[in-house]
Formats: sequence, structure tokens, C-alpha cells
Amino acid sequence: RSLASDPGFSRRFRAHHRRNPPLIGCLVYDFCQVRFQPTLERPNRVPQSRFPFPIAAGGRFRILGCRHGLVLIFHDSQKQLLVWDPVTRDQHSLDIPPGFNKKTLMNAAVRRAIGDFHHFQVVLVGNSDMQCTQAVASVYSSSTRVWDKLISTPLPSENSGAPTMVYPGMPAVMVGDSFYWLLCGNSQGILEFDLDKQSLALIPMPMGNTADMRDGNIWVMLAEGGGLGFVFLRGFLVQLWKRRTSCKGVASWLLGRTVELDKLLSLNLEKQIECPRILGFAEVNNVVLLWTLTGIFTVQFELLHFKKVLESKHWYSYYPFEGVYTMGALVVGHMELKHCTICKLISPDRHAIVM
Repeated sequence: RSLASDPGFSRRFRAHHRRNPPLIGCLVYDFCQVRFQPTLERPNRVPQSRFPFPIAAGGRFRILGCRHGLVLIFHDSQKQLLVWDPVTRDQHSLDIPPGFNKKTLMNAAVRRAIGDFHHFQVVLVGNSDMQCTQAVASVYSSSTRVWDKLISTPLPSENSGAPTMVYPGMPAVMVGDSFYWLLCGNSQGILEFDLDKQSLALIPMPMGNTADMRDGNIWVMLAEGGGLGFVFLRGFLVQLWKRRTSCKGVASWLLGRTVELDKLLSLNLEKQIECPRILGFAEVNNVVLLWTLTGIFTVQFELLHFKKVLESKHWYSYYPFEGVYTMGALVVGHMELKHCTICKLISPDRHAIVM
């Protein structure tokens, strides 16, 4: 017990299981407050009160997403980004760097630094303050505490009067070493930021501009077998697309499988007055968070696995939180402690846990 309760063990445990952390819950924003809603079964269920939100009710903010046990928040009142670790309760405030148009929508993503659990990176994207028809991005590193130089790319431009901006309703999705956001306004599409190449690029959506983002029916995701994917929900029918590159280097979208949700989830269409809606995507577990009148499900389309995780008749804003949480001597984040491979312990049922 003394070994498992040691703070050093907790840090090593989280770092080790970062490669495959469970979906321990969701941050739920009901337009009045943010609360943590656990999704694991007992005894791994994290108490709802363990993660108090760091911004008081009534404050102007947007949750930009969760990744690697960190939550990224845009504090609109202070025009700052807040990186929050709910487990350790550490907070880091970042000023918006010069070059971003603060009158247009901005979005950002956070990740732990590769090979260094104690540091993180933030990628901020938005419109240029010099030319609104250009997207700009910059990377912040907590190890250097500075923003890198701006990276830019042209945005689609038409004489509609509404600029193309990063869509605020979908957090960034990380596939490989790239972040992806949806674009809205003058034109729809996908904005890609490649962390390795330090470059911005535009990708068209599979079905053009026929999808309505306001319905929550489209989402970027990990494709079956890896790579960039896209899910399009119309009524109870799900289309799963994958981005492929030919031997000549030409990239295009390929429609993969189609899933009938009413049959997969055994929904009663007579009682299902409203159609399902996509609420979010948990990257590590590769599951889509789906709202229906009968509750909220996690759906793994590649294996066609699903699980009802929450009861809710309202489709508020849900932000899946994947991570590892330690509560005293109890370690939450793996289904059974006997599967932990960090140190040598003996579980009560005499199964050896070997490093």
C-alpha cells in the first residue's frame, strides 16, 4: 500500500497507461455550469465531485477539448487559454500571441509533450489579424514558455461577407501527428495542422457542403485501419469515410461501411422522436459519443461495439475525458489493478503483477 500511494508511483502509473487510458467520464456543459459525469462502473468509478471546474459559474469561457489528461479552455473574459489538469489541479494560463484576429473564432488543441509527461504543447489556430482570408497557427511549449512563429495558409474566399473560420462546435481531433478542425462560415472544410512538418493545409469534406454542422451530425475521427476518417450521420444512417492517397500521390475520400443505428442500438423508432446526434469523439478508445432519447452511447464502429454510459434526455455539450486517476491508495484507470505492469505487486487473488 505504501508503494501504491507514493506520489512517484502515481506519476509513473499515469505516464505508463497514457498509451491506453480509459474513458473515465465527460465534462458536461449545460449552458449554466460545467460538471464532471463519470462513465466507469464501480469500483473504478470516479466520484462526480472530484473534478471541480476551475472557472466560476457565470464566467465567459469555451471548453476547447481534452487530451492526455489535460483540459484546454478559452477564457473569453480574459482572452487567455487555460490548460487544466483535473487530477493534479495544476493550471497554466497562456496569453493569445500577436497575429490572431480576436474578433473571429479561434480554436486550439493540447497534448502532452512526447517523452516528457511533465510538459505540454498547445496549438492555436484562427484567422490572421492582417488578412481574414488567411488561417494562422502557432505552437506553445511549456518547456520553453514561448509561442513559435506564425504559420499561415489561404482560406476559401467568396464575396459573401462572412469569413471562413474554425468551427467552435467540434474540438480538435488528433490523428497521427496532425490536428484537425472543421471550418465554417464562408466555406466548409477541414483544417489540418501537421506537428512534424509545422504546416497548415485545407482538406475538402467528403460530401461537400451538404452537411449541417449545427445538427451535430459530422465529425472528424480515426478511420478504420488508421488514418484520417470522417463520420456523417443522417437520420439513423451512419456513413464512415476514409482519406486515402493513391500511388500517384492523389488524395481522395473513400466511403467505407454504412451502419444502421436503429438496428445496431436496438432503438425503437416509434418512440425515438428525435434523431441521434454526435456529441464527441474519444481518440484513444476510438469511440464516438452518441446521443439518443434512450441515453448516451459510446460506439466503436470498427468492431461494432456499443455501450450505454449515461442517462440524458438533453444533448448538452459533452467533452470525453480519457485519463488515469489516482485516489489515495486506490488507482483508477485500469479495469483491474492486477493488470498494472509498473511495479511488482501481489494482488489479493494472488495474481502476480510483474514489471
